Amino acid sequence: MFLIKRIFLRKFLLLTDRTSHFYDSLLAHSLNLPLTILIFVIDIWILNWLFDKYGIVNASYASSISLASKILLITAAILFLNRFAVGLLANQTQRSDSLRSSTGIIKGIVKGLIVGIGILIMLGTLGISITPIIASLGITSLAVALALQPTLENFFSGVQLVMDKPIRVGDFIELESKEQGFVERIGWRSTWIKMLPNNTIIVPNSVLAESKIINYFYPSKELSVPVDVGVHYNSDLEHVEKVTLEVAKEILVSHEWGIDDYDTFVVYHTFDNSSINFTVMLRAKEYFHRFFIKSAFIKALHKRYAAEGIIIPYPIRAINTEQESPRIDVQTTNIPNNAGEPPSQ
Repeated sequence: MFLIKRIFLRKFLLLTDRTSHFYDSLLAHSLNLPLTILIFVIDIWILNWLFDKYGIVNASYASSISLASKILLITAAILFLNRFAVGLLANQTQRSDSLRSSTGIIKGIVKGLIVGIGILIMLGTLGISITPIIASLGITSLAVALALQPTLENFFSGVQLVMDKPIRVGDFIELESKEQGFVERIGWRSTWIKMLPNNTIIVPNSVLAESKIINYFYPSKELSVPVDVGVHYNSDLEHVEKVTLEVAKEILVSHEWGIDDYDTFVVYHTFDNSSINFTVMLRAKEYFHRFFIKSAFIKALHKRYAAEGIIIPYPIRAINTEQESPRIDVQTTNIPNNAGEPPSQ
């Protein structure tokens, strides 16, 4: 039987290696040790049947053999489920950046659940009542939950962030407190955000789960870049719009971080004190590139406006010197002299 198992597994492994599926290969690797235990149990059954047929052993021995066989079968099932679940988990965590940093603790939780349930089933097979054990575990879990309430709150908030995926590792986000940065790591207790000045802010998951977050990388990394411009009141606005759009499209096509097929536009919106203001809408590949796109556009637009004779006016302020100058009224007063003589008129 061991020889048959070895030949079967070798053929099965060769067959699964030729396919592009992952689960059949995982199944083949998970069956090795459980099949060995299963063959050993079958051998025990056959031996017990032979002993019983020829009257070599009594009934109590047969009962012990049956109980040992059940324990071995439960052990084989635990080993198979453990290997298959851990292998499946390892494959899934490699596909997710948010789960990759937490592979160890997830494996520990899965192994603990499988082994714990298996031990409870094994104790029930041995005739040991598991009701007091379950009750004790419930009371212990309640005490631990009350003692570790902040930690568990962060833990389940981390699970929520991983499952709901409002943010992902690598996303550029802005917190409600106005901090901005790239999500570097989502742990079970806290989330690490690397800010633009190259420092890291560590936010508890419970705080992050209850905060308003702006995710600049969701649903896509592309981002609109508004640029406010003002021109003189005597300007031809149609000509200004035409020139501005030409410069904007040229920048989006030539710049490495511009979206060349974006349909840029101009919107006039304000009669200001010294200018007519409008907004030009550009498009960048991601949030961090918006600064470079805006800088290149402003330089090119300033040069083109100078060539076209379009004026960007200075702020104008009128000062009324008469109104603002202090007014002093000088009145002649009677001042007595030292001799006590009346003052002269």
